[in-house]
Amino acid sequence: MCGIIGVVGSNDTLATLLQGLERLEYRGYDSAGIALVRSGHTWRARTAAGTESVAALRVECEDNAPQGYRSGIGHTRWATHGAPEAENAHPHLDCSGHVAIIHNGIIENHTELRVELRERGHVFTSVTDTEVVAHLVEEMRSTGLELLDAVRHALVRVRGAFAIAVMDATEPDVIVAARRISPLVVGTSPGVSYLASDVPAILGRATAFYAVNDDEIVRLGPEGFRAVDLEGAPVRLRQLHIDWDLETAEKGGFDDFMSKEIAEQPTAVRSTLLDRRRRDGTIVFDELRISDQELREVQRVVLVACGTSLHAAHVAKYVIERWSRLSVDVDIASEYRYRDPIVEIGTLVIGVSQSGETIDTIQAIREAQRRGARVVAISNIVDSSLAREADAVIYTRAGLEVSVASTKAFVAQVAALELLALRLAQLRETLTPEEIERNLQGLNEVGDHIATALSRSDDVNAVAQQLLEARDYFFIGRHVGFPTALEGALKLKEITYLHAEGYAAGELKHGPLALIEPGVIVVAVTTDPQMHEKILSNVAEVKARGATVIAVATDDDEKIDAVADFVLRVPACDPMYSPMIDIVPLQLLAYSLARGLGRNVDRPRNLAKTVTVE
Repeated sequence: MCGIIGVVGSNDTLATLLQGLERLEYRGYDSAGIALVRSGHTWRARTAAGTESVAALRVECEDNAPQGYRSGIGHTRWATHGAPEAENAHPHLDCSGHVAIIHNGIIENHTELRVELRERGHVFTSVTDTEVVAHLVEEMRSTGLELLDAVRHALVRVRGAFAIAVMDATEPDVIVAARRISPLVVGTSPGVSYLASDVPAILGRATAFYAVNDDEIVRLGPEGFRAVDLEGAPVRLRQLHIDWDLETAEKGGFDDFMSKEIAEQPTAVRSTLLDRRRRDGTIVFDELRISDQELREVQRVVLVACGTSLHAAHVAKYVIERWSRLSVDVDIASEYRYRDPIVEIGTLVIGVSQSGETIDTIQAIREAQRRGARVVAISNIVDSSLAREADAVIYTRAGLEVSVASTKAFVAQVAALELLALRLAQLRETLTPEEIERNLQGLNEVGDHIATALSRSDDVNAVAQQLLEARDYFFIGRHVGFPTALEGALKLKEITYLHAEGYAAGELKHGPLALIEPGVIVVAVTTDPQMHEKILSNVAEVKARGATVIAVATDDDEKIDAVADFVLRVPACDPMYSPMIDIVPLQLLAYSLARGLGRNVDRPRNLAKTVTVE
């Protein structure tokens, strides 16, 4: 996710911006830039050197930046629209060069706005969605509006998610900032005002901090700030109590990165789904070098991945088969190229990797391409090796994931894979436009369902406290509940070091049932209404042998309390979306047990975040 920072009224503007950008590097980025503003003049510098962009920007600024600027904005970019190149880096300017803007988020209707603005004579210098806002503000300023009102009127035209900061060299001691979905905080100290996407960027400089809520617009000046809503009515910003050190601040006030990343899952899903559909309803990829006709002629799909990404791929198998009516295989990436795989005409291979640098997955897609397959990448990192080598890319937009145990990457990968399934269904006409619209609406509701599941963390903690002596866990599920069980077991073993296995529930009688005895914990995913009677039978089997049962069940399940020892409730939804919701209590359970056992949840033993050697 992009990082933003701004300062107005400072005698140390450049140092403030560069330090802030360095503190925001943990969010992940591919380019960086700043703009310094004084009366009638804007100085801008941008670099695109991957994760070295901030360092390169510091060198350029120290060599070339003019002195005496008291206001400025800075940005680290996580590319969505447009390649990670300097011309697409922020800040972006309007036609006059006076208006400068930085932006975290996605403008969904940027295409139609760009067409309108071009027709009215505006010239664009990038392919980003952000630049359209600079030109909208330019138009509003030309009518005589002050910058606050110009930004407010411009945002009325905008759909999507944003945290933005805007400056105008003709009103140099002002920054106007606004937020919708994407995070934004304001800070103050005597004679200076600050804004940032995260507290760490301005920690130690600001002495008071304030939260900006959705559709609130803030005018910052040396004297302080005032805020209004989209209608122009005054609003009061809520002051934050911040007593963190810098490390804690980078964690957003959470105890560790894992809990922070679990909490970010609603945003990860919403961001992944944003701006994925044209006005005619066509679902679009981030990068596409495969023709619609080639995708229409796909006869078979193969998903290759490792670890958590493999479990997301298993969910996708059920979804693609149901929606797109294609035969789907799921392969462990480390095994794929060693078994002489068959790649027929019409084979589409999908490589799934959070980092896009997992060596086994990269080698698997290379083998598939060598044999004639076309490849789609699902990756969280823009311009990763996997993304560069694939024929098409869908980025998950989950933001940087620091904790070794992956959480938000999983839900974002499932969301991206389900978008791909819907695109294949569009091209193959295996779903009607109405069915596709209904599924998109269902996907867009997932973020809220995840938020509801997260709000019940106290229920999960209470269960975990009663299980700290347990040492053996079995996770079971049917249909899409099976990969959810696999992922739940993986989370538990990764961070607690306890024995945990995931099984298709129907396989219990084929061996695992011999291991069920008093003291064993069985976690059952029971949310699929079509499989409900079957999974309850499996629960009865383990209960009869003395197991303690934890059930993940929907709010409307009235039967589960009679057979489970503990019930973790989640909102009901279509089973195709349920893994993104059902995994939340399993993540929370693993987290709570690990903390109770004194484990380091961010850095489990023997494991690395990205596996780059075979």
